[in-house]
Amino acid sequence: MSEIEITRLSSKGQIVIPKDLRDLLDLREGELFAMYGEGNTLVLKKLEVPSVSEFEEILKKGSAIGKKKKISRKEILKAISELRNEGS
Repeated sequence: MSEIEITRLSSKGQIVIPKDLRDLLDLREGELFAMYGEGNTLVLKKLEVPSVSEFEEILKKGSAIGKKKKISRKEILKAISELRNEGS
């Protein structure tokens, strides 16, 4: 675990992640993060974007599960649409 670091919010709403933490977490320019905030807490989670081959493997596994459970593409698209509409 790292030591507590202090940083400041810029006038543009930017926060600098201190170098020690960037090095510790192997963070590089252009990294993607998911963010969540509640109360006075902000959580950043580095997103691990799969490679093309990893993504293809995920799709194969998902397709196999769908076939095994006899879930149609239409049902999957409908479920996705319903979930997206819940967030609106």
